[in-house]
Amino acid sequence: MKFTSEEMSAMLPLPPTNKWKEGVWDIEPFEKKGVKLTFFAPQNKDFQTYHEEDEFYFIVKGSGELIIGDERHKCKVGDSFFVPALTQHHFENFSDDFATWAVFF
Repeated sequence: MKFTSEEMSAMLPLPPTNKWKEGVWDIEPFEKKGVKLTFFAPQNKDFQTYHEEDEFYFIVKGSGELIIGDERHKCKVGDSFFVPALTQHHFENFSDDFATWAVFF
């Protein structure tokens, strides 16, 4: 199975929700045995807070900052980050082309 950032970007945004009023900017193309792959390309503002699962981010386009708890990390293409379950986090100051894969487990 192959998933590309170009293919996922073309599917976004998904319809708006109460939380994501400007449209949903993530898509989940794969899930198996508690492991979930998500492509995330936020626009304007990242409204996420925390998740029930541990998570890895793999930055594939653009740049920005990832706030994990009280720590601020610059991020760019090629960077990877681990975020423990139930930890507040979100992206800020990201470029218009910013995109990341996330793996939840």
